Amino acid sequence: MSLKDRIGEDMKAALRARDQARLSAIRLLLAAMKQKEVDERISLEDAQVLAIIDKMIKQRRESISQYESAGRKDLADAEKFEIAVLSEYLPKQLSDAEIAQEIDAAVKEAGAAGVKDMGKVMGLLKPRLAGRADMGKVSAQVKARLSS
Repeated sequence: MSLKDRIGEDMKAALRARDQARLSAIRLLLAAMKQKEVDERISLEDAQVLAIIDKMIKQRRESISQYESAGRKDLADAEKFEIAVLSEYLPKQLSDAEIAQEIDAAVKEAGAAGVKDMGKVMGLLKPRLAGRADMGKVSAQVKARLSS
């Protein structure tokens, strides 16, 4: 079953269970997927769905920090719940050691010598780690690795 089909089935299950919060989060994801399909006139593959989920989680994290600084715990909690629902569709997250191995392999493969080669390394890592690691943290680790 494709990821897209699984999300559709989960929406039906949430409808049957009358779980409004979960249903709302899944509908937001389905709307974002449909928007991408309509805009680009394509049928989404699993990798593209993962990219959409990653983007939505990143948006939610930014919203949480803004809500918490404004003292809106209720809105921050709603965003945290949506992150939890969206995270269910991501593959198992890599450990720090596994990410470090991937970074080392990409540095060798790209022949990176310094921070100026960071783009090459990130270009190799992004498709390998999409959905399995926070790319912001990966970027910081690559920068630290190349600057030492």
